[in-house]
Amino acid sequence: MNIVVCVKQVPGTTEVKINKETNTIIREGVEAIINPFDTYAVEEGLRVKGQTSGRVTVISMGIPSVAGLLKETISLGVDEAVLLSDRAFAGSDSLATSYALSMGIKKLGEYDLIICGKQATDGDTAQVGPGLAEKLGIPHTTYVRKIEEIRLGYIRCQRMTEDGYEVIEMPLPAVITVVKEINEPRLPSLKGMMRAKKAQVAIWTADDIKADKNLCGLNGSPTKVIKTFVPEHNIVSEMIEGTPDEQSKKLADKLLSMQFMKCN
Repeated sequence: MNIVVCVKQVPGTTEVKINKETNTIIREGVEAIINPFDTYAVEEGLRVKGQTSGRVTVISMGIPSVAGLLKETISLGVDEAVLLSDRAFAGSDSLATSYALSMGIKKLGEYDLIICGKQATDGDTAQVGPGLAEKLGIPHTTYVRKIEEIRLGYIRCQRMTEDGYEVIEMPLPAVITVVKEINEPRLPSLKGMMRAKKAQVAIWTADDIKADKNLCGLNGSPTKVIKTFVPEHNIVSEMIEGTPDEQSKKLADKLLSMQFMKCN
């Protein structure tokens, strides 16, 4: 069984800075990590590989340095890693990203199961997995918390909901997006780290995957970022002095005056 796992590089911090001119994240000087949700996708891919004597390929889209992060997945047991890297991909929204990944996966050849993390921590759209399935014309299930059964041409899994879970059956090939409840990611072995050190990550351009450049990057992105900013929280506190009765009267007077100001 051929398993493909999609991963993304994200900033390794929640304190991101925004370039006000380009409305993009300033990545210089910020540690890059594999999207945390994607680590569960990699682990699940490796577990399916163990159950089905399969093969796991990791694919990502990003700048050339992402190849170093992809080697981390090889140290865990991934068989092959591919990076889609081209200036034509710059500025891709979730739709353009789904298209580029779908073309990369088509170039890989036969596949049975595609696994994605439920969402990326730097975008939180949760759209790439479903978008990828749509581009490939195959079924998908989101928020998968457990694969109950998988065999050639068939998968049954549990999809997490707000009040429990649903049991979903699908034909393969298919796409699933997974939540952190699905497993506990493993650590790399010494043998794996040595293998990753020698491994070569294939880097493919838009031409390599025969992508239409009008559907990539900013050209292929129907959503445009007009403004991005970090919310400013300016909280002014005031202490009300006096006895409890005096405090309650002062507070009531203050609330009434505020209400009066809003009405006018």
